[in-house]
Amino acid sequence: MHMADALISPLVGGTMWVATAGVAAYSIKKIQTEMDEKKIPLMGVMGAFIFASQMINFTIPGTGSSGHIGGGLILAILLGPYAGFLTLASVLTIQALFFADGGLLALGSNVFNMGFFTCFVAYPLIYKVLMGKGYSTKRIIVVSVIAAIIGLQLGAFGVVLETLFSGKTELPFGTFVLLMQPIHLAIGAIEGLVTAAIVTYIWNQRPEIIERAASGEAIGNASIKKVALGLISVALITGAGLSWFASSNPDGLEWAISKTTGTAELESPVGLHQKLSDLQSKIAFLPDYSFKAPESEAGQGAGEGEEAWPAVSEGTSTAGLVGGGMTLALAALVGAGISLLKRRKYRANS
Repeated sequence: MHMADALISPLVGGTMWVATAGVAAYSIKKIQTEMDEKKIPLMGVMGAFIFASQMINFTIPGTGSSGHIGGGLILAILLGPYAGFLTLASVLTIQALFFADGGLLALGSNVFNMGFFTCFVAYPLIYKVLMGKGYSTKRIIVVSVIAAIIGLQLGAFGVVLETLFSGKTELPFGTFVLLMQPIHLAIGAIEGLVTAAIVTYIWNQRPEIIERAASGEAIGNASIKKVALGLISVALITGAGLSWFASSNPDGLEWAISKTTGTAELESPVGLHQKLSDLQSKIAFLPDYSFKAPESEAGQGAGEGEEAWPAVSEGTSTAGLVGGGMTLALAALVGAGISLLKRRKYRANS
């Protein structure tokens, strides 16, 4: 559900940047009370894991569409809503800057749609409330699916509203919303099952990680080594090889746009949109999670038949490994920076 810049106006894009920056600043302030040294590597590992997981698009049967997990709910459950939001923001920033996945103008919208609704609505108001009676495998599955669906439905509706307020007449509200909500209902159900599998695994290994994240406490003396090694191993395997098996079908947003307009992408306006597109083209060294094609080959190969599946590609593997490493570093750097602010504040007050 990564929005392209062509879907929004500069006013809406700028507004969402401000809103997202405000949520990020609030999260940084709140997280200082629960940040400890162990959460820093966990933020990095979880960021790499979500980056790799988002490279796997799964087919939605009978629709010709596909989806991928957003990851906001998983991050909130394991890290708490504030660290979860900042970690997802790190993932989406790396994707936009270096892999041209989602527009630069739309980055604020993408972080808000995929992060705010899951971390600050679905997690505290749905997941935590329904899990209040205690953990069990069955309860984790049911509650994860419900929370994931609600979070993604709100995010999908956010996309519809942002295109509406941007004046995108090519995407009439009634038609667009009737396509966006059902397809993301299916995607949300699958994400819920994936979330439940991960939470169940960690619950069985280190339940205190989840309990302390839910109560806003520091991880403290809980060991995260086994969990971190398991997650980073899955991230490496997914980014390096399983990413070849991603569905080639358009994702839910692209599918809804195509059904509405007849094309999966809208034409970008000139001006700011073009400048940001040019800037992104210069920065993104692995666009679309692959090596850049030489200019002489650009546009060639179109219409020469269906792509092979699995799409075995050195470029995809490189993107998975490099992107995961960059996300790990950025998310951990964010955590380390917050921890440093906490220590300075403590020394100033002591």
